[in-house]
Amino acid sequence: FPRIFDGILLNLRVLFIAEFFVLIFGLGIAIARTTTSPVLYPVRLIATIYTDIFRGMPLLLVLFLVGLGIPGLRLSFVPNSAVFLGTIALVLTYSAYVAEVIRAGIEGVNPTQRQAARALGLSHPQTLRHVVLPQAFRNVTPPLLNDLVSLQKDSGLISVLGAVDAIRAAGIETAQSFNFTPYVVAGGLFVLLTIPLTRYTDWLIRRQDRAQKAQGVF
Repeated sequence: FPRIFDGILLNLRVLFIAEFFVLIFGLGIAIARTTTSPVLYPVRLIATIYTDIFRGMPLLLVLFLVGLGIPGLRLSFVPNSAVFLGTIALVLTYSAYVAEVIRAGIEGVNPTQRQAARALGLSHPQTLRHVVLPQAFRNVTPPLLNDLVSLQKDSGLISVLGAVDAIRAAGIETAQSFNFTPYVVAGGLFVLLTIPLTRYTDWLIRRQDRAQKAQGVF
């Protein structure tokens, strides 16, 4: 248990770091995809290509490409740590999924909200920051939390690169004792971490449903 617990702590560190950058990059990609200015068409095209590639590519393949491909380039300025490269692969993949969730939230905001904000003298960036994004995030919080649950579980895939997380630690213990109980322990720890966030997501969805029904929106 102590070794597996140390491994789950590594999974949690990877989760927090990856989630921070996923939200930042995902937001940037979503904003780029919702721009309508002809001048920003190249940016919009790049963002679209990015989401198409990383939503269509299996996470395990991205882990191999980043975790094994980058060290093969022998770039002295890039760390070869399995944890570092595994976190990059998670960020690349989940940023594409989160970007689509946020984009759906942005496009779900009633256009009259933008028009009213512009009529009050707010610039486009101010409208996006103070009017559109708060409503968008409120609408897509449950899907974002579901992505967080998935990211929490997929953080265990960094073990394929050699990082000694909970899954790798369980494998080492199993190889030494020929007892598969360590995998059960690792699975139990992941479940214990996932259940609170899952229940909170369910509660949040029910609360939003009640609020919509109270407003007469079905």
